[in-house]
Amino acid sequence: MTTKKKPKVYVTRKLPDAVETRMRELFDAELNIDDVPRTQAELAEAVRTVDVLVPTVTDRIDAALIEEAGPQMKLIASFSNGTDHIDVEAAARKGITVTNTPNVLTEDTADMTMALILAVPRRVAEGARVLTDKPGEWAGWSPTWMLGRRIHGKRIGIVGMGRIGTAVARRAKAFGLAIHYHNRKRVSAATEDELEATYWDSLDQMLARVDIVSVNCPSTPATFHLISARRLALLQPTSYIVNTARGDVIDETALIRILREGKIAGAGLDVFENEPAVNPKLVKLANEGKVVLLPHMGSATLESRIDMGDKVIINIRTFIDGHRPPNRVLPFR
Repeated sequence: MTTKKKPKVYVTRKLPDAVETRMRELFDAELNIDDVPRTQAELAEAVRTVDVLVPTVTDRIDAALIEEAGPQMKLIASFSNGTDHIDVEAAARKGITVTNTPNVLTEDTADMTMALILAVPRRVAEGARVLTDKPGEWAGWSPTWMLGRRIHGKRIGIVGMGRIGTAVARRAKAFGLAIHYHNRKRVSAATEDELEATYWDSLDQMLARVDIVSVNCPSTPATFHLISARRLALLQPTSYIVNTARGDVIDETALIRILREGKIAGAGLDVFENEPAVNPKLVKLANEGKVVLLPHMGSATLESRIDMGDKVIINIRTFIDGHRPPNRVLPFR
């Protein structure tokens, strides 16, 4: 009796132990135990010989890298929800299928979005630093010290009412916020009724009327700098903007300028335009209490990472067995 040869799988980053163990059981998996990001040269060497590449959002899987792939590599099973780090069209031209891990990050990312929606107006990060950076200098409670802004009764404008945007809306409604949203397509009447949501087909008109903006749309060519300098200028001086989607959806240079000029009240950012680099001007604004910065940790829970790994494994197994993987990503048209 012969044993079926295991597919050779190359994993670019350290994954939870439970996921890596299962991968080693099922596949001839090369792991990245030290979690040192792979160089483009190392990735190019790998794709020449492996059957499956398992990248993450930190890897640049561009057309040049895909062109290096050997004829045996037919699957890129990304450990990610977004696929903006992969040239999906180049992969399709090469006959390589691309998959992702959707629907497992929704609740965790929505939780973090809500955390930033609370943290920025209520000055949570500033308050925490008072006790840690200058211990002993807090003089005690005062009626007028560290005053923030109430969010109950305010309007939130959600840019991108997909799964995450809808989950944010449910949380925001529970906190007493009025839900407004802009999306390519209007959500169902049932969802609108549940959330008592107001739809705006004009993003410009919505931005000018809400108190908090939550960016929850994917990164695509159409959403690059969707929140542009012109649109940022539409925001009210008392408004806040939160981004847990992708950094390039907002024109970061324009955001820095408008924050420095005090033309909006503040911002909460979990993503940045040039990750992992963070603009020093943003760091300065954070030290001044005008912005809260997080290191892209919106989906960072053990549960979500294991769920993502399970989806990667299912996509690989399904593909290797000759079937269409459940989370196939089609190129933009």
